[in-house]
This record gives sequence, structure tokens and C-alpha cells, in this order.
Amino acid sequence: MKKLIIALLLSFMTSGAYAGSHSPCGPTEGSINILANEFNTYRIFMDEVKSCAGSEVDFSVTHSVDHNKLQVAALSANPSEFSAKLVTNGSITPLMNDGLLRPLDDLVAKYGVNLNDNQKITIDGKIYAVAFMANAQHLWYRESILNELGIAVPSTYEEVIAAAQKIKDSGKMANPYGGAFKSGWNLAQEFVNMYLGHGGEFFKSGSAQPNVNNENGVAALNVMKKLTEVSNPDFLTQDTNAVKEEWESGNLALMHVWNSGASSLLDDEGDQAVRADTRLAPSPSVGGGSMPATTLWWDGIAIATNTSDENAEASFRALVGAASSSELANSNADATVWLIKDYKGGNTAGPVVDAASRGASPYPSFPHMSLMHGALSTELVEFLQGNESAEKALADVEAAYIAKATEQGFL
Repeated sequence: MKKLIIALLLSFMTSGAYAGSHSPCGPTEGSINILANEFNTYRIFMDEVKSCAGSEVDFSVTHSVDHNKLQVAALSANPSEFSAKLVTNGSITPLMNDGLLRPLDDLVAKYGVNLNDNQKITIDGKIYAVAFMANAQHLWYRESILNELGIAVPSTYEEVIAAAQKIKDSGKMANPYGGAFKSGWNLAQEFVNMYLGHGGEFFKSGSAQPNVNNENGVAALNVMKKLTEVSNPDFLTQDTNAVKEEWESGNLALMHVWNSGASSLLDDEGDQAVRADTRLAPSPSVGGGSMPATTLWWDGIAIATNTSDENAEASFRALVGAASSSELANSNADATVWLIKDYKGGNTAGPVVDAASRGASPYPSFPHMSLMHGALSTELVEFLQGNESAEKALADVEAAYIAKATEQGFL
């Protein structure tokens, strides 16, 4: 998977054009109904999808931050509530586990002539998704504040914590650091980043047995706790969007959020003084390691098994038309790191490419990783609130995971 994502990132300079007689845009039959996450880059992408779909088919899209909670039930219905889903290397696994995504080889052969081969996400020899963007979380900082206090741009989390404490002690900001620590999926993702940054492995080699209650897990939690001590006291309610709002309000000097947030954080809305002072930096390492404490992601399109062939084809055509559009990519070059032919690379792509080149791990795509993520999302809160030890929290994670993994047949 790491090689795949690095290859995707290096595919910027390849080129191509539509060939053959099957242009994807302009389907005339079927209905298109898409479930997607809620953030600005996806809305940019969906505008292109809608344009490609044209006016002869019904088109709708549901953007929801709870898409991961909705997707399995929605796609399990027959017919499915949605004809298509925007997926990632994290959200695709529970859908694959339940057979809810259809192979795309025939549709790719017919309409995917302008795709890079590396966009075709192949599982067990069949294409199940088409990637259109890469993403990673990384550091953001306010240049003037660091300069005023003589703080070098942090390259480790230990330096991030020290910098945030110095800013707090100076009286310039009460809570200078921001991270997506909202209880649930976001909190679990912060642990995933930090645990991998410490060199942790989520499962014992060659098995689905959990492997987080150890020195790396305790170290990861302790770093997270120190970060929350220089964050908003309501950190357990703050997802990425809330952190971005704090940044735009001028309340933060350091944060670790998604690269795809650049399009909204660096636009012409909000406080322009903050915008002009915002800088992007690589994701820090932690615990004396050299690997950045972040994860590499791809985002892509997938088609529901339980939708009609007519709806599947119409949905794929509109989605792959957008995923093949170099005009979309280069008109919105800073919105994300597009994995589209002829994309020239924007001013904000550097931290994602840096993460790949420095050995950041892709988000683990084990079939049982969604169960681990779910256990982490519920069992770490007590530790961060100071109500239990790191060891107890991690033991609870493993117990919750084992119960689910046994129930679903992984153990």
C-alpha cells in the first residue's frame, strides 16, 4: 500500500487524453445518488461530477461528516440507498467485508481511458475503486508568532509541545495548539497517527490479535495528553472543522490537520491577516524516530453492489469524468493533491509528498482495522479526562476490539 500511494503521488507528471468512443460525461439513463464526506475539496469535486452528469439524469449527493456511520446500513439495503460512495483506504474495508461494492473492471475498460493505472485500486485482482486525490495530516503554523517569540518551526512533537507552551506562557494565546480530538473517529485517528509514529503495530504479526497495550501505545497516549494540555479545554468536542474555525478566528498558532483543508483556510474569506500569516510544514516525528507521525490516504470513487446496472453506469460515468479532469485539478491546484493526469501540483502539495518520501505509513487497510478504530474511538476518552491510566485505557481498547472481532469471526 505504501508503494501504491507513493506511485500515485509520483504520477503527477504523466499525461494522457480521452481516447476511444466512450466519453464518460453525459449519461442519458439512470439515477445518480452519492454519499460523501463533508469538506470543501469534496464539494469542489462534486461540482465537477454534477457538471459531467449533465441534465438528463437525476443527480443528488449527500455530504455528511457521519458518512462512515451511515455507509454500511445505507449500502446494505436492496436496492441501496446510494448508487455510489466516495471512499478512502480507511472507509473501504467495512464495505468490502460485507460485499457492498461492485468490481469496476468493465466500466473502467469502457470509460476509464484517461485514468492513470495507479488510480485503479485493485483488491484480489479486481478494481473496486478509482482514486482521485491523496491526503495526509500535517503541521500548520503562524509565522509571525513563531518569529516574534524566537521559535523555530517544530519538526518533532516534542518541539511542538515546547513551542505551544512557550506561546501560552507568553500570554499571546491561552490555548495555542489545535488538533481533531473530538471523541469518536477523530480521536481514534489521532492515536493511529501517534502510534504509527512511535513505530507501533496494531496487530500481532500474521494475526488479528490486538497489539496496542504496550510501551508504544502508552507513549503515544502520553504525547496526546500533553497536546491536549495546550489545546482548547473543550478538545473532546473539536473535529477538524472546529479546529479550522479556531484557526481562522486567530486563536491558534499551531495545528495538525488535513492538507485538504488548504482550499478553505487559504481562500479569500475570513481574517486575511491570519491567512497571510499561515504556513504549511511537514508532519512532525515523535519519540526520537524519523518517520512522520501521520498517515497517508487516498480518496476515491466506488459503486454500490445493490444498485441497478443502469444507475451504476450513470454514477460511474459522472464520477470518473471528474476523476479524469485535468481542468478540475489545475483550476483547483491547491485544493488537494490530485491524482489526475496532467496535474501540475499546487503550492500546498509539499507536506503530503514529504510524508510519503519520509516513510509515513498508509492508514492500515486490514479488514479488521475498522473494529480497532471503533474501539479506540470510545475507550480513550477516560484517559484524556484524567480518570484512568494509559495502561487501563489500552486494555479497554483491546477488550472492546476482541469482543467485536470475535463476534464478526476475525478471532
